[in-house]
Amino acid sequence: MSKALLRSGFIVSAMTLISRVLGLVRDVVIANLMGAGAAADVFFFANKIPNFLRRLFAEGAFAQAFVPVLTEYKQGQPLEQQRLLIARVSGTLGTIVTIVTLVGMLASPVVAALFGTGWFLDWWHDGPQGEKFVLASDLLRITFPYLWFITFTAMAGAILNTLGKFAVAAFTPVFLNIAIIAAAIWLAPNLEQPEFGLAWGVFFGGLIQFLFQIPFLKRAGLLTRPRWGWHDSGVTRIRKLMLPAIFGVSVSQINLLLDTLIASFLMTGSISWLYYSDRLLEFPLGLFGIAIATVILPALSSRHVDKSTENFSATLDWGLRMVLLLGLPAMAGLFFLAEPMLMVLFMHGAFTPNDAEMASYSLMAYSAGLLSFMLVKVLATGFYSRQDTKRPVKFGIIAMVANMALNVVFAIPFSYVGLAMATAASAALNAILLGVTLHRERVLVIQPGTWAFVARVVIAVAVMVAVVLWLTPSVQQWRDMSLVARPWQLAQIIGAGAGAYLLVLLIGGLRPRHLRAQEY
Repeated sequence: MSKALLRSGFIVSAMTLISRVLGLVRDVVIANLMGAGAAADVFFFANKIPNFLRRLFAEGAFAQAFVPVLTEYKQGQPLEQQRLLIARVSGTLGTIVTIVTLVGMLASPVVAALFGTGWFLDWWHDGPQGEKFVLASDLLRITFPYLWFITFTAMAGAILNTLGKFAVAAFTPVFLNIAIIAAAIWLAPNLEQPEFGLAWGVFFGGLIQFLFQIPFLKRAGLLTRPRWGWHDSGVTRIRKLMLPAIFGVSVSQINLLLDTLIASFLMTGSISWLYYSDRLLEFPLGLFGIAIATVILPALSSRHVDKSTENFSATLDWGLRMVLLLGLPAMAGLFFLAEPMLMVLFMHGAFTPNDAEMASYSLMAYSAGLLSFMLVKVLATGFYSRQDTKRPVKFGIIAMVANMALNVVFAIPFSYVGLAMATAASAALNAILLGVTLHRERVLVIQPGTWAFVARVVIAVAVMVAVVLWLTPSVQQWRDMSLVARPWQLAQIIGAGAGAYLLVLLIGGLRPRHLRAQEY
């Protein structure tokens, strides 16, 4: 079992790595083209809204509800029944998403006013930032259809993941990044307002992702004609699981939207600085946290169906160990190398040294919550795989309310950085509530040797941080370096830190067999 999880985790991480690297290239191109000005703020805003809804209808809540039910059908029903479930789910979900997409396009000014209230009020009073509200309304009409494309893309990916075909879904986001990069290089510079070119890149990226999945579904024999099936027993179960899961899985996304709402009242650049720092955070989160959660969800669902309690707990414990092994050094690296990373990746073209400095503050705040974000992803699967969505919702709501309160508390003295601090703190609260509940109910039983494993990782991270701080030049030295010298210096520091981390782990006795469930 553990070898299969390791293999699946490696496949998803490898495919995700390609996607994330291209995602960074995409953001580098956008930063060079638009920097962190008003137009950049509005484009990131218009891109964030459909991505938030994607979490509700597609990758987050839907996948957590759909995969356990489809797993049961896969293990206990013939292929024809599986096809019927997929047809009715796609028809029902597709109808709802189509309506939401059309409403979002037609009512884009209302959406822009709802989530960009600061801009709307400025427009209402003929203020200087009123043009941001008008631009946001126009861009949303182009980016909103992305929701429709990505919903069916995510559904196809969930089906393929249930079949153990993780690579296809993990690779699919590559096409979105390619589309936006192409639009930024060849389309946007030729337009009077480059942000419209980027918006069309989002639209066509979603379309290509959708079309890419179809052949793989057909080859698996699960490509069916959508049918309406609101009262179908399988659809009903998914609906009941999905509704609370919307809140449980999407807490971090709702928090980010609240950040955007408050940031619309702050100085120009706030949304962009939060975006660029969040993008660097998403790199390890997607590469490690989401990848681990993706591969253990079908495994946990199968253990639940088989009523294999010990294996269920061992699989969940394995997921937590992998998160600590990969997430803790990533968190430390982002925190202590925040500004150098932003300089290397984005500081050219329209992105200034001041933008790098300002974004580094929010990146440090976000990075403090990276481990919590990853733990939430993995711990939540311990509930959703057992078709328990109510309690994650309860914990998610508690964390969201805490985030709203902390936004006010932190934003007053720390401006946009306070928003990142509040998001990180609420994620930690969410992870604690999930973990304590699973442990108290004996769903998560810490395996023999896990605490020793954690101690070794913590010691290795401490040594890694010491090496990184010793080798890191001052901020002024970073700024004085050439465009070629800067990435080379950063690569040397990261390489030395990673080498020190691995060396200390090996000296401490960590071996590959310790990464396998039930063998440490």
